[in-house]
Amino acid sequence: MNIRFLTLTLLVGLISMQTLFAQQKTGDFSVGNKEFLLNGKPFRDLQKETASVFPDFQSEKSKLTDAFKHVKYYYPNQPVPKLITYISGFQVQTPIGKDYIGIGLDMFLGKESPFYPALVESVPRYISRRFTPENITPRVIEVLAREEMFPESDEDQTLLAKMIYHGKIMYFMKQVQPEIADSLIIGYSSPQIKWAQDYESDTWAFFLGEDLLYNSDYFQIQKYISEAPFTPGLGSNNDSAPKLGIYIGWQIVKSFMSKQSELTLQELMKEQDEQKILRLSKYRPSNED
Repeated sequence: MNIRFLTLTLLVGLISMQTLFAQQKTGDFSVGNKEFLLNGKPFRDLQKETASVFPDFQSEKSKLTDAFKHVKYYYPNQPVPKLITYISGFQVQTPIGKDYIGIGLDMFLGKESPFYPALVESVPRYISRRFTPENITPRVIEVLAREEMFPESDEDQTLLAKMIYHGKIMYFMKQVQPEIADSLIIGYSSPQIKWAQDYESDTWAFFLGEDLLYNSDYFQIQKYISEAPFTPGLGSNNDSAPKLGIYIGWQIVKSFMSKQSELTLQELMKEQDEQKILRLSKYRPSNED
């Protein structure tokens, strides 16, 4: 299968480079001076760092090609987008358009990149720790799934509905990337995935005990599905894994599929009845498993 890989050499997110220039004692700074931006030392340093981390992009191309082969296996009619690598100016990891997905290489330089501490006010470290090369394929597949193939319905208002939706996305991502670790699929660190596994039963009991499944309060729901350093109300000393609603939703979907041996991935992704999925999953987690 041929995937079109294109490379853009121009900086797309020019204005965001102000963050880096602000740390340079170079006198007057004009955001509108694109020539200065593109030829200035911070951008040259960023180009050099990007070229060092991605000298040929061959490893990433191989992983992306394999993932899209799996997508085409399950969804033969799904168009394969052009993949465009570029320097985003720390704007966005994987923008998606009509027939393309962009890959902002400067957003995947590795968690120890010297550039990311300068962005901490807009990009906290609990997010930038995932700005690593191994996150490229999962994030590309995730944006394809969420934005193009399976956009979330406006009718999904309860926590349960959102848990099942996100759980289905995680399940799809794992099916088309079977060799990728679960922690990369969901975006957890190793301690976070261990916490989620060790306290799965306690987390489920918390959701039930607090009557959260059918809660439709937006701000309450966000505590359990949004990016954060931890999940409020769970764990001690803020050591819990974040977005545990998504993790539990994923486990429910896995339990459901394990009991529906004849159900296809396509049929799962079409199923909109979260109550049915929960009921038939017979989900009963145990921390002793």
